[in-house]
Amino acid sequence: MKSSKKLTLHIFIALVLGILFGWLLPQYAVKMQPLGDMFLRMVKMIIAPLIFATLAVGIAGHGDVKNLGKIGLKTIVYFEIATTIALILGLVMANLLKPGVGFNIDTNSVSMAVVESMKTVPQGHSLIQMLVDAIPVSIVQSMAEGDLLQIVVFAIFFALAVCAVGPKARPVLDFLQSTCDVMFKFTEYVMKFAPVGVFGAISATIGQNGIGVLLSYAKLIFITYFSLIAFVALVLIVACKIIKVPFMGLLKTIKDPALLAFTTASSEAALPKAMSQMEKFGVPKSIVSFVMPMGYTFNLDGSTLYLTLATLFCAQIAGIHLSIEQQLMIMFTLMLTSKGIAGVPRVSLVILTGTLTSFGLPLVGVAILLGIDQILDMGRTTVNLIGNCVATAVVAYWENEFDHKKMDKFLISQDS
Repeated sequence: MKSSKKLTLHIFIALVLGILFGWLLPQYAVKMQPLGDMFLRMVKMIIAPLIFATLAVGIAGHGDVKNLGKIGLKTIVYFEIATTIALILGLVMANLLKPGVGFNIDTNSVSMAVVESMKTVPQGHSLIQMLVDAIPVSIVQSMAEGDLLQIVVFAIFFALAVCAVGPKARPVLDFLQSTCDVMFKFTEYVMKFAPVGVFGAISATIGQNGIGVLLSYAKLIFITYFSLIAFVALVLIVACKIIKVPFMGLLKTIKDPALLAFTTASSEAALPKAMSQMEKFGVPKSIVSFVMPMGYTFNLDGSTLYLTLATLFCAQIAGIHLSIEQQLMIMFTLMLTSKGIAGVPRVSLVILTGTLTSFGLPLVGVAILLGIDQILDMGRTTVNLIGNCVATAVVAYWENEFDHKKMDKFLISQDS
């Protein structure tokens, strides 16, 4: 059995065992969270050097920096189109399916206290401030804090300098290429611990919330996942059709990182493996290493859809009717506030709390969502990942750099 198939099987077995363990022995399952945390920390330690090395080699290795601006512009255009559709779809689903109507689960004082504390978390409403924050003061600090956007900016300038220096910089480029090879091998080693991390994360989630919580919140969970699936069908599958890429083939290619994203509810856990798989799928290294890290700041499709859905859910719980004009204003606000703070814990709930406060809406709905945020986060994080993988393929196709022959060969090798 191939190592990729083995990993998928082991992750799936860990997922099933984690659910059973969390359900049958919740008092012990909650103590398994450190296993998930340790795996996530292992992933975080490889992300910064991996992104820096791959992006610098991708740009400097080609020696063609003229296309960088075009790629950046096309990437941002695609991101804005995808996230706008996600926001609109969230509004449509909330108005059609009305997740907050008839919802009567009580909140507790602890949940409300947590929500009140979220109001103090700063949010970047200013586009100018977002651009300022993208410039790193220290690359060491950026890497330590895992700020992907700042790492991307530094790597671009570094690669441009390497190109400008010319042959004298060849040893630097060779060193970075060797670093890429080492980091991808490093990623393979870390992925061997993925089943342990998955078991710890999922068992702790079920142990803390209990299987019963799924029944209590069934309507909201169903509507959220249905909306996410609708986005995948209406946007991501259509985008793949346009660029002549089989969506199921892409999904099969990223099945391991997608499983990691779902079980750990962490985009970071899936990023290194997703990047290496998209390269094998036919997307050039320079585009993969540029688009995917940018996507985790500007292209959180699942999270943005969820935010509009959750905002209207909170209004519906309180019996507040929002006009179309008010809903559009909320949507435009979320276009800005949903970007740039991906590293904040419970980021979606933090943004949601700030949005509700800005529009004078009660926060009781956030306290209700707090109880199942991890379960909802699993779905939206997975869609974030799939959306960013599709984005890399779209930008590569747009640049006439997507290698369909390499894709066909890779898919055949996956089947054999």
